[in-house]
Amino acid sequence: MNTTIRIKLSVMMFLEFFIWGAWFVTLGTFLGNNLKASGSETAAVFSTQSWGAIIAPFIIGLIADRYFNAEKILGILHLAGAFLMHQMYQSADVGSFYIYVLSYMVLYMPTLALVNSVAFNQMKDPEKEFANIRVWGTIGWILAGLSISFLFHWDSAEAVTNGLLKNTFLLAGIAALVLGLLSFTLPKTPPKVSEEKIKIGDFIGLDALKLLKDKNFLIFFISSILICIPLAFYYQNAHPFLTAAGVENPTGKMAIGQISEALFLLFIPVFFARFGFKKTILVGMLAWAVRYVLFAYGNGTDLSFMLILGIALHGICYDFFFVSGQIYTNSKAGEKYKSSAQGLITLATYGIGMLIGFAVAGWITDNYKTVDGAINWQMVWIIPAGIAFAVFLIFALLFQDKNKTQDEISAF
Repeated sequence: MNTTIRIKLSVMMFLEFFIWGAWFVTLGTFLGNNLKASGSETAAVFSTQSWGAIIAPFIIGLIADRYFNAEKILGILHLAGAFLMHQMYQSADVGSFYIYVLSYMVLYMPTLALVNSVAFNQMKDPEKEFANIRVWGTIGWILAGLSISFLFHWDSAEAVTNGLLKNTFLLAGIAALVLGLLSFTLPKTPPKVSEEKIKIGDFIGLDALKLLKDKNFLIFFISSILICIPLAFYYQNAHPFLTAAGVENPTGKMAIGQISEALFLLFIPVFFARFGFKKTILVGMLAWAVRYVLFAYGNGTDLSFMLILGIALHGICYDFFFVSGQIYTNSKAGEKYKSSAQGLITLATYGIGMLIGFAVAGWITDNYKTVDGAINWQMVWIIPAGIAFAVFLIFALLFQDKNKTQDEISAF
């Protein structure tokens, strides 16, 4: 891969995740302050991510992989996304905003796979080369948050009161426009030529359902769905909570979570090889419960360190569960069902699990409001902490930790 292509792919990854980080982190606060959304309305908006994740495989499998160059579809989707971002910026009520954000997520979620396809197509040794390209996506997400807090100051108490968080959609829209135009200059990534008959089940992993006959995999599968319920609380409520608690520059401080995610990713192979899958994933589950207890009893003043520590635990929460889960799934599926199995787990987590989680988070938020409309944040965090701990116990008691195989370790 020459230097020019490497730079283009790095910029592509940077912008792909800069776009997402520029508006999604502050979405909950924007909805509550600018559009006066209820908990259930906020949950419906966040659920568009899950609907996008469910629909994305069909767009990739039926269109991108068979008929058009990946870089061209990437460009078209982001140009359309830039227009939708502008419409979201102008929306004055939750109803119209929901239509635009749902349309946007249906278009955006497929681009996560498309940028990977474009990058992999240029690599001779993806295992060594991909991480150096993908890390720019994490940097993009982090810089988006830092920009909102420390450059534009849109998340300060005064700015939030004045409704300036809507500018995040303009920022994301500009980045989407740039990436849309850049995409047409990316290396050509032609569709896969295949004579095989299209099977809908392949896109969402239905062929891997037979793996559920394995008791351990079934327990893991169910636990994956259940752990996404407390996960949804973080995505939906963390930024509004930090803002309400009076934490300064909350968006920038939430970027600590992405830094943590990148750092703890380095520890996964070592921890997984030394302690095995069960202990690794249990640490991830327990971290969710601990972080929410920290949120429940911390505050934005003398106990603000508890909130920062809770954010910093994101690396353990995410990597030790989801990345370890991907490794475990890969090792259990075998060559024939690897893609289908990963598709099934994605559908279970970002589809089913997150849909349930956002709905529960919205219901809890609405039902723990005081007479003056303030949210009882302590209960909002204690409940997902309890759910996470319950999943921890279920998995600890029911999952039988067999001797790990070399395939499981090397799957990473």
